[in-house]
Amino acid sequence: MHVRSTTAVLTFAAGLGAVLALGFGGCSRGPAGVDEAGSYAAVNTKDCLPAITLVDQHDRDVSLASLKGRPVLIDFIYTMCPGPCPLMTSRMAAVAKLLGPKLGERVTLVSISIDPEHDRPAVLEKYARARGADENGWLFLTGTPVQIDQVLALYDMKRMRNADGTLNHAAASFLLGSDGRQVRQYQPLEVKASTVLADIDRVLG
Repeated sequence: MHVRSTTAVLTFAAGLGAVLALGFGGCSRGPAGVDEAGSYAAVNTKDCLPAITLVDQHDRDVSLASLKGRPVLIDFIYTMCPGPCPLMTSRMAAVAKLLGPKLGERVTLVSISIDPEHDRPAVLEKYARARGADENGWLFLTGTPVQIDQVLALYDMKRMRNADGTLNHAAASFLLGSDGRQVRQYQPLEVKASTVLADIDRVLG
């Protein structure tokens, strides 16, 4: 099952040769309606920030559980993606700009690679710098394939190898509250940065 018709699912050739499928369950939203374009209510209460330790773009260990205590805006990208991922990163950068000094101090942005076989820390750092996204408070995370699959499962996602080398990438991002539970889900290629910022401000109180 895919995430509503508003979630863009794009198929393209990419050397990785994997398929990412996104459905409901885990940490994804339920059948709640759209409040604004690309923004959906969350109904699932599962913990989306468990004690899984990944590695950031500076080769530092980061436990997802350690990110609790503040809002977290999270998406899933990979550096060899020729289409949606750079656009998603650009949209996240727009949110980062609106956050200003709140980024890193009160809010964390997280981009997790779905291509851990290729996207090691140095590759993620290069990607982030090339897109003006290597900022304090914005983590680009990778890990072992098993770890990444564990994280994807929290959002009811999974990676599946595809013989023809194509990748189906469902574009989605999630706002988590300070307890690691989902507050909102977004179609990141549609939602306005100002909408995400307003949601973050509501979480901050």
